[in-house]
Order: sequence, then structure tokens, then C-alpha cells
Amino acid sequence: MSDFPARAVIDLAAIRGNVRALKERAGRAEVMAVVKADGYGHGLEQTARAALAGGATWLGVAQLSEALALRAFGVDARLLTWLYAPGAPLAAALTAGIDLSVGAPWALAEVLDAARATGRTARIHLKVDTGLGRGGTMPRDLDALASAALAAEAEGLVSVVGIWSHLAFADAPDHPTVLAQAEVFAESVALVESRGARLEVRHLANSAATLTNPAMHYDLVRPGLAVVGLSPVPQIGGPAQFGLTPAMRLEAELILTKSVPAGQGVSYAHAYVTGQETVLGVVPLGYSDGVPRHASGTPGQARPDGGSGTLGAPVQIGGRRLGIAGRVCMDQVVVDLGPGAKETAGERVLLFGSGADGEPTAEDWARSAGTISYEIVTRLGARVPRVYTGGQDA
Repeated sequence: MSDFPARAVIDLAAIRGNVRALKERAGRAEVMAVVKADGYGHGLEQTARAALAGGATWLGVAQLSEALALRAFGVDARLLTWLYAPGAPLAAALTAGIDLSVGAPWALAEVLDAARATGRTARIHLKVDTGLGRGGTMPRDLDALASAALAAEAEGLVSVVGIWSHLAFADAPDHPTVLAQAEVFAESVALVESRGARLEVRHLANSAATLTNPAMHYDLVRPGLAVVGLSPVPQIGGPAQFGLTPAMRLEAELILTKSVPAGQGVSYAHAYVTGQETVLGVVPLGYSDGVPRHASGTPGQARPDGGSGTLGAPVQIGGRRLGIAGRVCMDQVVVDLGPGAKETAGERVLLFGSGADGEPTAEDWARSAGTISYEIVTRLGARVPRVYTGGQDA
């Protein structure tokens, strides 16, 4: 048991099962498990190994440092990374057998320098901005970038193995931009292939498109959030409707319970005021651990019991669904356990989990905090221990 009074329990079997479900959805396309942001807060190495055990044949990470870390862990799989700045250690990436995204002339130039320095042929994926307005070359500039890359391929410096893009509205499958981006992507693929590219993979689909839009699957899909069992389209369906199981359970122990009178202000600025004699419990997790401050309750609103302030994000204690009372603090939150509550220090508190037996979920927390479930799990602080269950992948 850690000396820290809380933990994130990660079910590796759930991750394996999620990838199997995604493989079924992907049909003939291979699955790239995107494990960026420390495996969406679940642990980079552990999530990657579980995803591969579930049938993923590729891994993807945003930052080059994450890709190099996976290689240092001994993870051997096709691996793509796409965020790096001028001067990044691309020679180390090539030596480690990491595929690189190229979406600008400067990036291609630095990849070529690294290839010459190492004597290794760089595997590159051309990134085209089909409408997100973020990374990648604009379609009007793709011909020049592709031609330069293919000229370098003729010299043996690079191998143009892929072309890819990101969707702007994948979580709204019927949005007109989805079809528009698909058309631009198809045109981009045709252009690059007409210039002589022999592509291994064309990839466009993230978690949402993997689950809802088979026409976007191409040769490779790139689920990330769905790998850890959360739904990227909660307005369409929750995890269970897609055969997914949330892999993270965030829990803590109460460190204090005490009876307080009616009219007691709770936490900073007394955003919550008790309306009757009640029992408060203190949970040792706060915004320094990644608990969103926006998960606090709303101050000032009168309640039927005579108190004021609404409850914030939900928690489960002793099988009862309760809520955060008052503001989220740096290291702790307070819960109104109710009049006559019998809980004592050491009682288990579930902040969010799979949703079984009425327990709160990361999606519940996202709604309380006005954000998305991606943020709830990825912002979990490094000092919160990760405990792994469900197999040998840990």
C-alpha cells in the first residue's frame, strides 16, 4: 500500500478487451493504439503493452519524448510520433526505428539531415491539413512537399510510408465538415499516389470515427480515448454501447469525519453552507492531483434544507452517491455525508470508475466540470499512484 491516501486503479484486462472491440469495428484496417499523454493518464508503458496484447499492431504518441521512452522501455512495435520542434533529436528517433510525421518543409529538411547523419532511411507519414486548421501542410502545398519527399526517397533517405490527417468534427459524424474533410483527404491520397508514392497506410479515423464512421477507416485507425474505455461520443452512446469498459477507477480514503452544526460554511469562501446538523468528510485529493476546480459546487444558491450552495462532482461512499461540498482545494475536497452518517476515517471513497452499481464515471465528472472525459483522466497528477490489475502487462 502506498503512503499516498489515494490511487488510480487501472484494469489492463479492460484495455485489452477495448482494443479487441475496436479491432472488430475496424474491419480490415489495422489498429494504432494512441497512448499519448502518459496513456491518457493510465501509464504510458502499461497502456501500450496492454493495447498490443489486445491486438493493436501500431502505437502512436504525440511527443517525440514519449516515443523514445517507449523504446527505452523495450516496447517493440510500429510507432508513430508527430509533435517535434526544430532541433529535435530526430537522429535518435531514426536509430530507435520510430516513424515520423512530416507536415512542413522544415520538418522534411531536418528528417533528411538526420537520415544522412545516421545512415538510416527515415519512415515518414505526410501530414495534410484537410480542414482542422492545426497541424499539417495545406492541400495547396502538398504537391511540393510530396515531390520533395519522393525525390529524397529516390536517394534512399526516406520512405514515404503513409499519409494522414485529423478530423475536426469526428464526434459529430453528420457534421458537413466530416464529409468535406474526407473528400480533401481522398484527393490528397490520390495526388501523392499519382506522384509515385507506394503507401503502406492511409489513416484518418480517431476514436470517434473508428466507432461511428466505417468509411473513414482506410488502412489504419487511431483510437486513443476508446482504448482506455471512454466514449468520445457520449451524446450518441456510452462505453457499454460500443463494447468498451472504462479502465480507470480513482479512489481515496476519508482522512477525517466530523459532525458540524447547521449554518456551517464549508471550504474556502463558504461556497457551501450546511442547512442542518450533518457530518462532513474530508477526501485527500485536490486540484494539484488533477481534480478540476470547476468540479466545485455552485455558491450562493438557496437549498430546501435552509443551507446554500449546490453540490459539485459526484462521489460514492458506502454505496451512496454524494457530491463535493464547497470548493475543490489544492489537496482536498469535502463531502457532506449527511445527518447521522456513520462513516469514519479510512472509509473508501470512489471518485469515478466504470459506472457499475451506480458509481460515478469520468463522463459524470466531465459534465460537472463543464469539460470532456479526455481531460478528467489525462490531467490526473503524477503523485497519484497507479495500481495495475488484470494481467501480466504491468
